[in-house]
Amino acid sequence: MRPNNVLGLIYSSSYEQALNQMTALRTIASVPFGCRYRMIDFPLSNMVNAGMTQVGIITKSNYRSLMDHIGAGRPWDLDRKREGLFLLPPYSVSGLSDHGADNKVAALHSNMHFVNRSQKDYVLLTDANSVYNFDFRDLMEFHEKKKADITIAYKNGIVPNLQGIMKLSVEKDGRVTKIKTAKSENQSPENYSFNIMIMKSSLLEDLINEAHMKERKHFSEDVIAPRADDLKIFGYKIEGYSNMASSLLDYYNMNMDLLQLKNRQQLFNRANPITTKVLDNIPATYGLNADVHNSLIADGCKINGIVENSILFRDVVVEEGVHIKNSILMQGTIVRKNSNLNAVIADKEVIINEDRYLSGDAVFPVYISKKATV
Repeated sequence: MRPNNVLGLIYSSSYEQALNQMTALRTIASVPFGCRYRMIDFPLSNMVNAGMTQVGIITKSNYRSLMDHIGAGRPWDLDRKREGLFLLPPYSVSGLSDHGADNKVAALHSNMHFVNRSQKDYVLLTDANSVYNFDFRDLMEFHEKKKADITIAYKNGIVPNLQGIMKLSVEKDGRVTKIKTAKSENQSPENYSFNIMIMKSSLLEDLINEAHMKERKHFSEDVIAPRADDLKIFGYKIEGYSNMASSLLDYYNMNMDLLQLKNRQQLFNRANPITTKVLDNIPATYGLNADVHNSLIADGCKINGIVENSILFRDVVVEEGVHIKNSILMQGTIVRKNSNLNAVIADKEVIINEDRYLSGDAVFPVYISKKATV
């Protein structure tokens, strides 16, 4: 299987209700992550690193920031005269609720003309609510070796609390014998889909046309899960660090995980780099009173206080007398003198005035919305 014969499709809006505080004005694909990245960077970079040359990003609403981030796709070498990156227009179908699982059948049916015009024999579908880094070429080779109809990338662990997540019964040879989508009664580790799958374009078209004709709404529950008996569905296990945002706490923990060197090395490596939009900025500057421990500090930051176990995005200002720990401060946030923050997620361009004390908890971080003043 040639990677340039595989079309990439990314759902930019799946499971937005899981981070409803952060997705009120943006898609989940453009949610900031890890100092300088956006969630879309992970599926997009993995596709390009594998040699895929055409990617479509399916939109629904609130995608202005996504357009600003990806532009014409130049950082990922997708600004091409032929093929390249395509931002697919919004779709709307009456009667569908706004759940991530519900959107996919309508989204794919509305954009099947794009799949056909690509003339690619295979299609690789992903969501944009996960962070991971593995070679998609290995997934393609596994799919071809097993002569599978559908191959689903999966992880073993506690199943995220998201509607329609597929739990897989996987044999030693990788064959998926049973797929369940109902919520688990216990919290023991299971094999669950990472919503990354590959199949022939013709098979996808047949499945979506049938689902549309029968007015089926759920892609995983109504389209994929019932076909475990009559299609050859295989599971490809993801190795290394990977995680899925199913709540604000999950998002917080995913960022905090980056403070561990092992996780950073697995997620960001030279062999399979995660690419993002490049902004020319000055390096971070540290004043005489700056004291920083075990933190990630992006360029453009100005630090004059104490920062511990925290992640600061570009252009964050920390004034004198400030103590920040276990927190995530996004681009342009300003923390005025003598304020104290613990377990806080501050969205972009937040202003924390002088002498403020804000504290959440490791299991319940405080979230401050974009451009708010506290």
